Amino acid sequence: MIKQRTIKKAIKARGIGIHGGKIVNMSLIPADIDHGVVFRRLDAGGKLVRAHNAFVNEVVLSTSLENKGVKVSTVEHLMSAFSALGIDNILVELDSFEVPIMDGSSAPFVFLVQSAGIEEQNAHKKFFVIKDTIAIKNGESWAKVSPHKGFKVTLEIDFKHKKVKESGQKLSIDFAKQSYLKDICRARTFGHMKDMEKMQRKNLALGASMNNAIALSDDDVLNEDGMRYHNEFVKHKILDIVGDLYLLGSNLIGHYRGYKTGHWLNNQLISTILDSPKSWEIKTFESKNCPIKFYSEDWQNHL
Repeated sequence: MIKQRTIKKAIKARGIGIHGGKIVNMSLIPADIDHGVVFRRLDAGGKLVRAHNAFVNEVVLSTSLENKGVKVSTVEHLMSAFSALGIDNILVELDSFEVPIMDGSSAPFVFLVQSAGIEEQNAHKKFFVIKDTIAIKNGESWAKVSPHKGFKVTLEIDFKHKKVKESGQKLSIDFAKQSYLKDICRARTFGHMKDMEKMQRKNLALGASMNNAIALSDDDVLNEDGMRYHNEFVKHKILDIVGDLYLLGSNLIGHYRGYKTGHWLNNQLISTILDSPKSWEIKTFESKNCPIKFYSEDWQNHL
């Protein structure tokens, strides 16, 4: 059978919070079968917040969770790494309200999980299988999921910036054939330098810098090291989608298609999916017929 997964040992990391601009200490801790992904706010009396769409409270620029007044923000990159590595059960301890941004991608989180080691647990892994197409639209933007034997994301973005347009704004990734570690996890978040400076003057995005984002001028990329992928912009948006979809509570089996999507539209799509119980089912699989491949090998060559 395809088994649930946790990590073999606890591991710690620290990094800056992109909103508050302060150092955040984070621990990843193994958890029991059917525990799920849960955050514990050490600075808020140890209160817990489950990583599930039911607790999403904010989707402007990032995805944030809240339970009884306790918030955890910017969860999407960490959730993306957990999804790709098939981590079902883990406790994430934080001493702040946000997950550290690290380098703006999910690669540092992949490295942490791989360094801690992945442990299979003696229980069936549960998959969220799409049976019928579910679609939503908001103006020009739209997103939908449809049945597919595996997990695939097809996305088109539409940014007017010269470098984004030149890089290619449409991409399809079939995760049964292409590696998340090689092709997606190093893609960083991005934004206009002038917008970041405006936000920081308002005490927002205080931790944002060229150390954790691709900074854009009016017509160029300002980072000295340039781009990690020639199409890093659309790849980062796919990274975000993988993380947002994991808030369904388990790995999705289906094909996500979208145009000009973001965290808000992803959240609306997930809510619509959960409100359409006849269009999906929870399934388990034996190893020989599992439609999803999880990545736990050959990772050092890609980070």
